[in-house]
Amino acid sequence: MPEEHAVPDGRAVDPESEPEFRVRARHTASTITVYQAYPPEIGVPAARDGRFPSAWKRDRMTWIKPSFLWMMYRCGWGTKQGQETVLAVEIDRDGFAWALRHACLSHHVPALHGDRDAWRRELRRAPARVQWDPERDLRLAPLPYRSLQLGLSGEAAARYADEWIVGVTDVTAAAAGIHRLVRAGELDRARALLPHEPPYPADEDALARLRS
Repeated sequence: MPEEHAVPDGRAVDPESEPEFRVRARHTASTITVYQAYPPEIGVPAARDGRFPSAWKRDRMTWIKPSFLWMMYRCGWGTKQGQETVLAVEIDRDGFAWALRHACLSHHVPALHGDRDAWRRELRRAPARVQWDPERDLRLAPLPYRSLQLGLSGEAAARYADEWIVGVTDVTAAAAGIHRLVRAGELDRARALLPHEPPYPADEDALARLRS
């Protein structure tokens, strides 16, 4: 099966049978791992101390991504300015569930929201927002199914920073190693180093409001 029809746990999948909207993530019974990328002055102390430093802006929306390869697409394998330090942030599953329950889709869907003004009111009130972007393959090309991005602001961002984080790991070197293999055309070796990201058992009632 072609490389682009593999998800980040190394499974080959049939793109026709893979659901368009599904949360795929590294997880345990109590945690889920999400990815972010920051400049070294934020990322390095965050990994060292297991929490974000004072330079981390609480008043900004912060986006967390369960998909490692989507994070690689966003940060260019850790080569983009201001995104040189790639973090794997292990957070409490109850916190992730809270964010989904309190989230709003980042774009208007008439069947879900009614009129556009109603959606805008919900978006202003919601401390979290969801968008679904095409999942990526090892060459960072889009796949025919989507990956969840979860934006946290206000109460959600504070809970994330102060309550939900279980551990922070700097995975910049691992990302660079996978990238070197991809550039060398050694896709099987690169794929073997990807984090295992099986389907995540998210609350279906919460997700039903967040699919477009």
